[in-house]
Amino acid sequence: MLREKTSSNDGPAELELEPGIVYSWCRCGRSKNQPFCDKGSHIGTGLEPKEFTVSSKRKVWLCMCKQTKLVPYCDGSHNKLKKG
Repeated sequence: MLREKTSSNDGPAELELEPGIVYSWCRCGRSKNQPFCDKGSHIGTGLEPKEFTVSSKRKVWLCMCKQTKLVPYCDGSHNKLKKG
């Protein structure tokens, strides 16, 4: 899995994902394994990770700001957030 960009304020995480794997995207933002759930940081938040798969090996851009409407994929919502 390739991680090229992982800053939550500057845009999505660009990753190459493999088919046949169930990925868990972090919804709460607390995981130390962003953009993926670390299987525990969300406890008590009322948020559960989003599990998903891909049908073929492909590059994806996963949301890091947690504001996307296309969970778990980036929809550009980070561009509307205040910087700094």
